[in-house]
Amino acid sequence: MAGLDPLDPRAWVRAVGRIFGRLPTPPVRLGRLPDAPAVPVRDPWAGEPQAGARVLKGEFFVAGTARPLEPGLWGGAEASPVWAEAAHGFLWLRELRAVGSDAARLKARALAQAWIAGAGRATPVAARAEVRGNRLSALLAHWDFLAESAEAGFRASVMAQVVEDARALSDMLPPETIDARAISALRGLAVAGVALPGAEAYLARAIRFLEQEVARQVLADGGHVERSPAALLSVFADLIEVRHLLGAVRQTVPGWLAGAIERIAPALAALRHGDGAPALFNGTREESAGRLAQAFAQAPARARAVQRLPEMGFQRLAAGRTVIVIDTGVPAPRGQDRLAHAGTLAFEMSVGRDRLVVNCGAAPAASAAWRDALRATAAHSTLVIADVNSSELREGGLGRRPEEVAVQRHEANGAHWLDASHDGWRKPFGAIHRRRLYLGESGEDVRGEDSIDSATPQPFAIRFHLHPSIGASLQQDGAGVLLRTPSGTGWVFRAEGARLTLEESIYAGGGEPRRSEQIVLSGTPEDGPCLVKWAISKLG
Repeated sequence: MAGLDPLDPRAWVRAVGRIFGRLPTPPVRLGRLPDAPAVPVRDPWAGEPQAGARVLKGEFFVAGTARPLEPGLWGGAEASPVWAEAAHGFLWLRELRAVGSDAARLKARALAQAWIAGAGRATPVAARAEVRGNRLSALLAHWDFLAESAEAGFRASVMAQVVEDARALSDMLPPETIDARAISALRGLAVAGVALPGAEAYLARAIRFLEQEVARQVLADGGHVERSPAALLSVFADLIEVRHLLGAVRQTVPGWLAGAIERIAPALAALRHGDGAPALFNGTREESAGRLAQAFAQAPARARAVQRLPEMGFQRLAAGRTVIVIDTGVPAPRGQDRLAHAGTLAFEMSVGRDRLVVNCGAAPAASAAWRDALRATAAHSTLVIADVNSSELREGGLGRRPEEVAVQRHEANGAHWLDASHDGWRKPFGAIHRRRLYLGESGEDVRGEDSIDSATPQPFAIRFHLHPSIGASLQQDGAGVLLRTPSGTGWVFRAEGARLTLEESIYAGGGEPRRSEQIVLSGTPEDGPCLVKWAISKLG
């Protein structure tokens, strides 16, 4: 047990639990190789026909990144871990099924057959627990599309792969990963436990470990330990799917599972804008809006958004048609910060279905350089000191980071006040960033104040990234920016205490990256201490 902290008894308890958890499960006796799943299971999530059409053309689009996907080519050596996990997890089967044509079915068979023959399965990432879990779910849930009318030899090879993955995954538990991917792995084993004849032990084993993971990952406020709306949605969808599986075999849904689903729904609603898509924090992109709507449709009851997520570290301000979501938490713990961004105190603002102020988005499946550019503080609508990130970006997560984020909130007569601060720049600059926000009761008056508490003045830039659909133009006096939304409403941005410029930006929140604009308020040490006031008000 090298590497354990001798002063942390919880670490020793977890280590011992993992050792005993890795003891092989009692053997599942399937008899001869099954011809087909004994209990039909279906993928409850609809794929995207456009994404499936791209797979037909030989490329797989994952979280904003497209790479070649052909029977003899699985992304190439440059494929990122996120892209590779999706490809070897057979997530492209859902997209091909959404196309539904004979060509899509034949493409799926060609890819699966080549992968099973060794073109893909020899890759180390293919043996990871979460990848095996996703592959199990994909092969079993899309069996009728992929293999039902195929030749006997192909059907036998697919079922042999399913059995191999189920046995290997069961023996690997608990998963090495301690983030949302662990829950995906357990959901995959639960699918195998329901679908395969005589495999009830797999289901029982999956549920046992799933209870432990849910207790560790799902927070008291319904948020997720990764602090990512995308990760929270993934967990929500996986738990809903497990609930369906238990219902299919007439097993009682445990209270802890039903309770987790009920807690997550209002937390997810809090992180959603008026267009139905989630706010873009910590690896989240707009395109998950469809799955988010599907998940809410399968939730037990209509979820009403909560206004505070103190454990996950987000606040939602809502008045009239305006929604503001702001990051007011310390970054995710080490080991669960793989996709964390340096966006502390960043906010997004939408009015109805129109997004005004956004973060630049995410490209978790892209190259490291592009991925980190979007993780940087400058890619978020917040303040940055001397072009230094508020959290240090590393390949596997974050290094230096804010250790304390303080937040106070007040409400009266439908108006909201928020006062927050973080110490992410205490070590490099001895500085504290403080942000105050006010949202009036009509939702048409937003005011903010950003300041830096430090012994000496610091160079700074406060960025307000605009959604690509927003038209922006500088006022003649240069002291403000006129904003025009797609629905035709006008807003004006004004500020004092800093130089105002309108600059180019980029938006990677959904689909291919698009050009956009950003409002930048900047100052130098020669200008004195940073105290900047700004406002966004509706015209007319």
